Amino acid sequence: AARMPPSTAGRMPAATACNKLRCARRRTPAHLGIGNTAPPHYPRRMGRQWLHAKRLVAGLKKGRTTAKLVREIMVAAKMGGPDPDMNARLFTAIEKAKKESVAKDVIERAIKKGAGTGDDKLVMEHVVFEGKTPHGVPVIIECYTDNVNRTAPEMRRLFKDGQLGTAGANKFLFDHVGLVEAHHPDAGADREAAAIEAGANEVEPLTPEQNDEIPGGACGARFICERTAVHAVAGWLKQHGWTVVTSEIGYVPKQLTELNDEQRAAVGEFLQQFEDHDDVHRVWAALK
Repeated sequence: AARMPPSTAGRMPAATACNKLRCARRRTPAHLGIGNTAPPHYPRRMGRQWLHAKRLVAGLKKGRTTAKLVREIMVAAKMGGPDPDMNARLFTAIEKAKKESVAKDVIERAIKKGAGTGDDKLVMEHVVFEGKTPHGVPVIIECYTDNVNRTAPEMRRLFKDGQLGTAGANKFLFDHVGLVEAHHPDAGADREAAAIEAGANEVEPLTPEQNDEIPGGACGARFICERTAVHAVAGWLKQHGWTVVTSEIGYVPKQLTELNDEQRAAVGEFLQQFEDHDDVHRVWAALK
């Protein structure tokens, strides 16, 4: 019988060896009693599911934020007219919308709708709810709604852990004033001098913790003025190096309620429900 050359004796061709190895691999699961010869199934990583969920939540929050910004533009245009140069509240609302990448045509439609200059006119009612949070903090909730019959029961439901009062129950605990919040790049800027020159009645420091639109290292300030002076105060500040982030009429509590950390957390969760509601425009609480 022909003998294989010494160099290949006892060896099998490479192709045959590979085929046998593949067959052995295919037989291994059955041989070990594992059963299924299909490739093992690995469950989807929970991290990826959570990442997807986070993106959905972020998208939902962005949608809500955009809706509130658009509504603010409409309300500002309805109250003060469509010209942002003559309407400080509208100017501020537009700047905020631009920061959140709201499309230009969406902003323009919102202005026209609010001012009543377009085909689709704004029909919204301003409704105020007054009451107390858990632990007795007075609160005023401002809403703009196209359906009071829908909004009113929803507000009553949100107040279930607190106390919903009657109209006027809390307003005497607040001053109804003009509010302008702004920051200056110079951390040493003189707030008091700016308030006097701008025509504000009072001024107080404003930190990034109080308003996340105040940059760290800047001089933040909250200017309190007459309701009719909001536009003039905001205009002076913009002309003198201040960036205005809020310009509106609101409620300032005459006295603040002091709570411990646990109570503050409970009140914060209670108020957040209102902040997240689509019809809620502003939440004013006498909380220190």
